Amino acid sequence: MKKAMLKRLVLAAVVAGSFAAWQPSTEAAVQVNPVAGMPADFIKGCDVSMIPEMEKYGAKFYDVDGKEMDCLQVLKNHGVNWVRFRIWNDPSKGQGGGGNTDEARAIEMTRRAKALGMKVLIDFHYSDWWADPAKQYKPHAWEGHSKDQLVQDVYDYTAKVLKDFQKQGLQPEMIQVGNEVKSGMIWPEGKLPSNDGDKQFSRMVAAGLKAIHDNDPKHEIKTMIHLPDGGDNAVYRNFFDSLIQKNGVNDFDIIGMSYYPFWHGTMQQLQENMNDVSKRYNKDVIVVETAFGYTNKNFDDMPNPYGETAERIGGYRSTVQGQATGLRDLMQHVVDVPNHRGTGIFYWEPDWYAVPGVGWKTGEGDEWDNLTMFDDKGKALESMNVWSEVSNPNGKTVKPQFKAFDDLTVEGGVGAPVELPETTRMTYTDDHAENLPITWQNPKPVFNKTGVYTVKGMVAGNKTVTCKVNVIKKVNLVQNPAFESVKLDGWTITGDKQAVDCVSKAGDALGQGAMHYWAANAFHFTAQQSFTGLKDGKYTVAVSTQGGGGQKLAQLFVIGDKGQKQTADIKDEGWNKWHVTTIKDVVIKGGKATIGVEMDAAPGNWGSMDNFEFFLQE
Repeated sequence: MKKAMLKRLVLAAVVAGSFAAWQPSTEAAVQVNPVAGMPADFIKGCDVSMIPEMEKYGAKFYDVDGKEMDCLQVLKNHGVNWVRFRIWNDPSKGQGGGGNTDEARAIEMTRRAKALGMKVLIDFHYSDWWADPAKQYKPHAWEGHSKDQLVQDVYDYTAKVLKDFQKQGLQPEMIQVGNEVKSGMIWPEGKLPSNDGDKQFSRMVAAGLKAIHDNDPKHEIKTMIHLPDGGDNAVYRNFFDSLIQKNGVNDFDIIGMSYYPFWHGTMQQLQENMNDVSKRYNKDVIVVETAFGYTNKNFDDMPNPYGETAERIGGYRSTVQGQATGLRDLMQHVVDVPNHRGTGIFYWEPDWYAVPGVGWKTGEGDEWDNLTMFDDKGKALESMNVWSEVSNPNGKTVKPQFKAFDDLTVEGGVGAPVELPETTRMTYTDDHAENLPITWQNPKPVFNKTGVYTVKGMVAGNKTVTCKVNVIKKVNLVQNPAFESVKLDGWTITGDKQAVDCVSKAGDALGQGAMHYWAANAFHFTAQQSFTGLKDGKYTVAVSTQGGGGQKLAQLFVIGDKGQKQTADIKDEGWNKWHVTTIKDVVIKGGKATIGVEMDAAPGNWGSMDNFEFFLQE
């Protein structure tokens, strides 16, 4: 929440002191329970594509004992047996940054990894820059090519790179065709959803797979197709039903999943998805990207997507122990996929601590510095031991015990019922956390004077929790202003309703939820609330937003007396770059008003709105 914003009527927030009590110690030893049934060849992998760029700018790496050594050696020492390297066609033609990963760097890193006995996964982005669900930019060298030529481009480029690896005796053990290709690849020709039944996209995927198979007659290389949203079974069924069943592309071995617990649902949802798709499509599954925070601190000027909100959503405390426990639990879920179909995980960029000059984009900083497995000086965290301890035959299994509840506080207005938080977070000794329902003695208390009050409730039948209620004069009149229930209750959506939903994802929401918009086609909508019985006076309306920008129209509005409408333009500057749009001194004398947001957007425009406010100025 931004300090400049007035706190809303119902704020189920953890007080700052609660977080301060959980600051991590990078020296603290961790306890890791062994993973039951883990096979000896289980993939314990890391994507460390940033290493060459980090070394170029002076990064040093140290094992947990403080001894300086190669980052790959540190990982190897602790049980990591696979590494993953992404390849961009020509980073010099892209926007730069992100490690500037190309074939030459991938070959050199593969040489270093194989010298240590590690196996290698190569990740083709088929782009000169980052490729993910929000962007799959065509390589500069392929601009202007026909659809047929693009299919040939994929084949030729994939075959060329693989042959280059093979000539140097560095054949990778696994290759993925495309990166997080839920939205297709090589846009616009290969963009999904499509009007051709996904034919062009499928042809390009098939070309990449064929290039691998044609140059691997012994079928020694495993092949992967990789999607994000590991907890969303509908995404996987829709995608692979189209690719495999409708378009006949089935000659690959593995379904790769990105699963970040603060973005992609619960581990139970991930488990159900892995179980389903491994059986439905007869494929192995690998969580090929994941990460867990070890602190909420930020070590440079670049905002991080992971922080207090992500910690709450993800279910593990931002500590070294919490990071280790999260990784251990994830590995157990992958091992538990029936018929030994869950074959491993890869941690995404555990090496990328904040080093000046090594940004996600040229001229910008490091978004990932509190999700690494090294501290801000390059020393390996104790959580690095998780890779070996999960397979320790002599490891001790310790049942986690209750440790603490979060402190809770809300705000309410004088004489108005106060809605108390429905759940509280309970932390265990292994630093995993659970949100448990609360039964309050008085679920909607009313206080007639300003002040600080304490209310009590019960959790799990026998544990007492308390909540402080700060009663103030100012009252936010908006119903469901922050979407903490991840529902649109109280809001009227008109126009292209399908473009608007609620999300619960760190970076896309300031708390548990936010109103989110996106559509593949052009769209227009209005989201609004109306009020009656208002006191005469001057009012303020405000909203927090983030998004890609570029809409034809994006406005906060308020309609007051005699239908007079006042507006303020919403100007977003990028993902997770939240800002507040405000309209002040709105005169209301007739007792009625309507507030809301109007959006006229182009295909692919996206963003979020959170923390709406409408209150009488004093």
